Amino acid sequence: MTKRVLIGMSGGIDSTVAAILLLEQGYELVGATFRTFDPPTPDHCTNNDKGCCSEDSITEAQRMAATLGFEHHVLDFRSTFRQHVMDNFVREYACGRTPNPCVLCNSHIKWGKLIQAAELYNCDYIATGHYAQIAEHRGHLYLKNAVDTHKDQTYFLWMLTEDNLRKTIFPLGGLTKDEVRQIARNHGFEQLSKKAESQEICFIPNNDYRTFLAEQGVNVPQGEYIDSLGNVLGTHQGYCHYTIGQRKGLGIALGAPKFVTHIDATNNRVTLGDRDDLLTCQAYVSNLRIRDLQWLMESPTLQARIRYRSPAVPCQLSTANCQLSTVHFSSPVWGVTPGQSLVLYKDDLLVGGGIITS
Repeated sequence: MTKRVLIGMSGGIDSTVAAILLLEQGYELVGATFRTFDPPTPDHCTNNDKGCCSEDSITEAQRMAATLGFEHHVLDFRSTFRQHVMDNFVREYACGRTPNPCVLCNSHIKWGKLIQAAELYNCDYIATGHYAQIAEHRGHLYLKNAVDTHKDQTYFLWMLTEDNLRKTIFPLGGLTKDEVRQIARNHGFEQLSKKAESQEICFIPNNDYRTFLAEQGVNVPQGEYIDSLGNVLGTHQGYCHYTIGQRKGLGIALGAPKFVTHIDATNNRVTLGDRDDLLTCQAYVSNLRIRDLQWLMESPTLQARIRYRSPAVPCQLSTANCQLSTVHFSSPVWGVTPGQSLVLYKDDLLVGGGIITS
């Protein structure tokens, strides 16, 4: 009996090639594209066609599904997206933390609402164009790093449960990006294979955090830039617009590059320092705490990634509970940012994760 798969489609190369591969493997496909927010009008956004949920992306996904010969549906998830992703983003920035909305979107939308939609359309599985694999280990399913280490997206998927994985197919996990582009060209999608990829957050027009947060009611006034001794260096635009380790976009000239080394949300102060100061600031640590731990496998030897592009480094986990856990590193790590995800690996298997608190 032919298995039905509900495939999330963005109109881009990855989801389109994922659909091609599933069709070649004999699956019956149903396409789905999400409407997660109301895109800005062109006069407010010069790049409002970016992202996986814009009007242009929805239209392109519909066209791709029609070209490949399967039905397609547009699913309205705006209410859930607002509640779990956008509102969280605003709250975290208002508290001086730097959230990772893609992690919550994957958990609540792409593997929350999409799985519900799969049941509605009588589909056995869901599929996406993520670069990740699923592996079995001692009777359990785990996320496994993609073959293309430069495109691996397991970091953003750490909140997925084993039940989620049982219903999921990742057609691209065993391929490189170059191979995906070649498959697109082989099937006549030459333009699609050349399409640039957006690295921005889909609901932030022009990557302008300040304007977006102000529109959402986060109107933090200007405050003081200070140095490590408390000397006032200048004026910033409100603590919520900055993140630990930031160098660009500070709006102050001090004769040498400066970095954000501390954010004091209570007093609306942002501390700036030299590159060497980063080695003694809150972003350079041997231990850190995480909340909302999801723990899939106990092991005395683990590796942790504290941001998407950071390498996995040896660590140990203690006081493992969902409320608060401590991660100990063999050597100090730099770039620790409260609000970001810490993701735990056992070799190439993803075995846990949590949100950095300090």
